[in-house]
Amino acid sequence: MQTFIIRRLIAVPITILISSFIVFAVTRMMPGKLVDLILTATDYDLVDDEVRAAIAKRLGLDLPIPQQYLNWISDLVLRGDLGLSLNKEIPVMDEILRHLPNTAELGTLALLFACVLGLTVGIFSALRPESLGDHLARGGAILGLAIPGFWLGTLAVVLPSLWWGWTPPLEVAPLFEDPWLNLQKYWLPAAILGLAYSAVIMRMTRTMMLEVLNQDYIRTAWAKGQREHVIILRHALKNAMIPVISLIGLLTPTLVGGTVIIENIFNIPGLGSLLLEAIGGRDHPMISGIFMIFALIIISVNLMVDLSYGFLDPKVRYE
Repeated sequence: MQTFIIRRLIAVPITILISSFIVFAVTRMMPGKLVDLILTATDYDLVDDEVRAAIAKRLGLDLPIPQQYLNWISDLVLRGDLGLSLNKEIPVMDEILRHLPNTAELGTLALLFACVLGLTVGIFSALRPESLGDHLARGGAILGLAIPGFWLGTLAVVLPSLWWGWTPPLEVAPLFEDPWLNLQKYWLPAAILGLAYSAVIMRMTRTMMLEVLNQDYIRTAWAKGQREHVIILRHALKNAMIPVISLIGLLTPTLVGGTVIIENIFNIPGLGSLLLEAIGGRDHPMISGIFMIFALIIISVNLMVDLSYGFLDPKVRYE
């Protein structure tokens, strides 16, 4: 178990380093020079080369690309500095930390919704295979996968306002200051964001539960007269959860990407809204900073998924 954990922890900084290189390279390959983007508010055709050179030197853009990357990653690792926003002229990290709690809450609620709904329906469907409830559950899962989240989110905002005069709250109240107003803002976008993922989790849970329930040790538990909830929760679900946990780790990048669209539909000031604003303004430091934070979130979630194997799979503990 210790060797397993150490191997996973060693892989984390290597993965972060590779991710940072990809993020830096992609943002530097975007069309347009950074100096020209800074001068777009003025008649930059009239700006002489000395001014351009001074701006490039102040931002470190006169250095070779490898040196720029080393300076950027060293500032991030040593000081947590992602540079200054070109549009807002404020530290990128401060702006990210201001928007991060909203995205974190939306993603967490969506993941909880997906896991609770997907696991519950998946277990029920596996316990009653080929029943009416099983067919309805599988049909609902296919429907949840087929409906685009952005389309459903748009309908959820427009139709209630037309039919009942109700719209989601415009304000975002902090969770610990006004929990009720906070949940009013987040429950609908979180449910819409988590709907498609709950369908995937449901189908995987049903498949794995059916496979586990047909194993010999489950038949032995039934023959010994153990109660149904003990057999399902203690023996079957624990072993069926290993592929489901892996699936949750694989779904994390898609979930993070989905927050970008849902936040803009429901007017949530999170990292997704900030990213689209930065892309529209060609704010390279802000774009690279947000992508880097997204990469760290995905790496952290997958690390937790890997470590959970040690508690779910005895083979990992004993190797």
